[in-house]
Order: sequence, then C-alpha cells, then structure tokens
Amino acid sequence: MKNILLVFIGGGFGSVARYLLSNLFNSPSSGIPYGTFLANIIGSFVIGIILGLAAKYETLSETHMLLLATGFCGGFTTFSTFAYENHEMLKAGDLASFFAYTVGSFVLGFAAVFLAMLIVKYL
Repeated sequence: MKNILLVFIGGGFGSVARYLLSNLFNSPSSGIPYGTFLANIIGSFVIGIILGLAAKYETLSETHMLLLATGFCGGFTTFSTFAYENHEMLKAGDLASFFAYTVGSFVLGFAAVFLAMLIVKYL
C-alpha cells in the first residue's frame, strides 16, 4: 500500500506541474503544443538524472524511485496527450506541425535522457 501511495503522490505533483506548464505554453494559434512538448523533454531529462544517479551511486531507494521516476515523471510526461495532439494536427491537415512535433519530441526526448545520464556519469 505504501508503494501505491508513493506513486500516487508523485504522480499528482507531476500531473499538476504538467497542467501548469501546458497552461503557460500551449496556444491554439501556435500549431505546436509547446507545453506538452516541454513537459515530455524536461521529464525525459529528469528521469535520466534520476536513473543516472541511481545507477552511479546506488543511493536512491525503491521508495525514491517510485516517488520520483514512476510517480512524478510518469505524471509529468504524457504519451496519451502527445498522441491525441498529433491526431488533431493530422485531422486539421497541419503536416508541418505534426512532423516537427513528432520528430522533435522523439529526438529531443531521447537526447535529453542520454544527456542527463552523461552529465551524471561525469559528475
């Protein structure tokens, strides 16, 4: 039960953070939902830092991992919203935004994880 509560608390904070970020940066006029984009890239970087620290120092307990990686990062990042926003761009015929958002999200998301883990490796 403790583990479920940790994921719940972390996920709640992550979801609220994503909601606030989306309110700040998502604009129907821009074509690309920058708030979701930023949440996914920042979340990728943060989980890279968390997992990098866990691997390097073995100081993060299962409790920390559940709260931060599974909970917070899981609540903060969002594949379902990403998929829906892509669907809306395709439906609207906005192929340029669709390709920029999709490719940018994947490339920068992977790069953020690798960069974060590289940073931790050399700290």
